[in-house]
Parts: sequence; structure tokens; C-alpha cells
Amino acid sequence: MEIDKTAGSQPRGPAGREGGSSSGRNTPQGSGNDTAASELVDDPPQSQLQVAASWATIGIFLILALAGVYMMSIILIPVTLAVVVGMILGLAAEKLSKLGVPRILNAVLLSSAVALAIFLIINALAGPLAKLAQEAPDFFQRTSDRLMPYLDRFKWLHISPETFQSGPMSISTLLENSGNVLHVVSSNLTPAIVQILIFFAALLLFLASRITLRKTIIMAFSNRAARLTTIRIINAVEQVLGFYFATASLIYAGIGVAMTIIAYVGGLSVPVLWGVFAFVASFIPFLGVTTMTIALAIAGIITHSDIVIALAPAIVFFAVHLAVENLVFPAIMGRQWELNPFVVFFAIIFWTWMWGAVGAMLALPLSLIVMTVINELFIEEKVQPQLPG
Repeated sequence: MEIDKTAGSQPRGPAGREGGSSSGRNTPQGSGNDTAASELVDDPPQSQLQVAASWATIGIFLILALAGVYMMSIILIPVTLAVVVGMILGLAAEKLSKLGVPRILNAVLLSSAVALAIFLIINALAGPLAKLAQEAPDFFQRTSDRLMPYLDRFKWLHISPETFQSGPMSISTLLENSGNVLHVVSSNLTPAIVQILIFFAALLLFLASRITLRKTIIMAFSNRAARLTTIRIINAVEQVLGFYFATASLIYAGIGVAMTIIAYVGGLSVPVLWGVFAFVASFIPFLGVTTMTIALAIAGIITHSDIVIALAPAIVFFAVHLAVENLVFPAIMGRQWELNPFVVFFAIIFWTWMWGAVGAMLALPLSLIVMTVINELFIEEKVQPQLPG
């Protein structure tokens, strides 16, 4: 209707019958109306059905992609972990290359360092875990003795001391079912060994062909600006991951040492095991410290009869971790690499659902990669200061 009124308000001459453009030139006020009308006529709006079909296609593609990621987890988990670890070691690989170390020797040295670190962690855990397995009957007995006064308060649970002496929750039944647990562990041992071999092979090959992969990705773009952007993104991702995890490892190692001291002073068994768990759990934001605090509280209640002394290790650990995360970590890392807590929490939940415990460990580095890519693609122009005069 507005188009017809606009067209009708213009004088119609011979030139106007030929086209509205000539009259638009003579009357500047009407030229804007004619231009808007021609745009409306030439570019009709897309139908809602086509928009819904487009979004449905995107949604189906995302669902199929997620299903493929979930189904191929046995291959994607070690390969993704190898790529992330390889990018974390990118700065070290660059320094070794500047020292004249060949690429293949560079890859062998860094892969061997990762294998040595994993071996030392397993070796540190082997002794405490074997001791914990030997003390399993006494541990279950102490657990039932300590928890019964608290469970008696909840009558609706129908749990009594006889529950832990006979029936499916008895200590003897739990020990008998330990054979089933060992069977489950042994059945999953072969896929775990295969994934470990895939991880080390992928890490070695990634570090050896790191420069070639960079060149291939960069030269895949024909535009010079796109190539420069790709170079900037790859360098930024390696710098963020390398600096972040190198610094985080030192800080969280300090938390592990502090946790070992807290467990020793608090009278908890195998303090070294608690320190290693605190170090590993610190790399999983929110869920790691929550799990450690709850585990410390339960272990304290089992070990000590006094509730204040029992909860002291959990409270001290939570206070130390809170101070480190909110004071020490931001002071060293800076504010530019802070992630949205809700986004990190959602990423942890999502990747834990997809890939289990390894997904929880990969949630933070994957979030850092996505954040770095977005920052480099949508980089904001810095406002130049206005100089006087």
C-alpha cells in the first residue's frame, strides 16, 4: 500500500511512464521513496518454511556430528588428547628447534618426557593404592562404624547395623563382589591399552609433522588475509595453551603439596595419594574441587569421631584452593584469559557426558581453544588516543 501511495503522489509524465527513475532525479525528496520501493520489490522476504527447513538441516547435521563424535570416542579421545598435548608442548618444541634439534628427535624427546611424567604419577600411586587395597576390610568396617550414628537419624532409610553384617550391603558381600569389579576393570583394560598406544603414536607423529601441518592448514586458504589470520590463530592457540598449562601445573603442584601436608596433619591415610588427587582434580574447574572437598569430608568423618576435627582437612583444603583460584591464579595469569564460569561449567558437563573422565579433563583446553579462535577472528580495533594540538 505504501508503494502505491508513493508512486501515485509523483507527477506522471511521459518520462514517468517510461520509469520512475527520471522523475526521481528531478525531485530529490521522492528519490528515497522510489529507491526503497525498488528494494522491496527486487528483494522479497524469504518464506518462513524455507527458514525452518534451513534450521532443521543445521540441527540434523549437528545431531549426526555429535553422534559420530560419541560413537568414535575410542579413536577421537586419544587423538584429541594428543593434539591438545602437542599444542601445549608447542612452545617447548619451538625452543628445541631454535637450538638446532631435528624435528624427529624433538618429537621423541617431548613424547618421552610425557611418558616419563605419566610413569612417575602411576608409580607414585601404585604404593598407596596397594596399601589401600590391603586395608579394604578394615576400611569398610571403620566406614560402617563411623557412618551408622549419622544414618540412624534418617529412619526412612531403614539402615541398621545388621545391614552391614548381612545382606547385599554387608562387608563380606562387598568383598565377594570385588571379583566382579576386577572383571570389569580387566575387560576394559584392553581398550585402555589400545587408546594409550594411539595417544603416544598420535603425539609422536603430531610433534614430528607439526610444521608441515601448519603449512598445509595455512596454504589451504587462497586469500592472503585469511592466511595471515590462520597464522595468528595457530600462534595464539599454542601460546595460550602452553603458557596456561605450564603455569597451572606449577600452581596446582603447590596445591598438591599443600594437600599432602593437610592430609598428614589431619591424620588421613596415604597423604601422598590425596596430594596427587588434588593436583589432578585442580585441572577440572568446579567439579574437581567439589569432589575433593566432599571426599575429604567423608574421609575425615570416617577417621575422626570429633566432627570439627573430621571436617578440618576439607575446610582447609577448600580455603587454600579458593585463595589460589581467586588471588594467586589471576595475579599470575592476568585477566585476559578468564573464561565465563557458566560456559566452562557447561563445557565440563557436556564433555563429561560425551567422553567421561577424559572429556572432563579436555573441557578446559577445548574451551581455551574456542575462546582464542573467537578472539582472533573478531578482534576489536583499539581506540587510538587523541593527541593534543
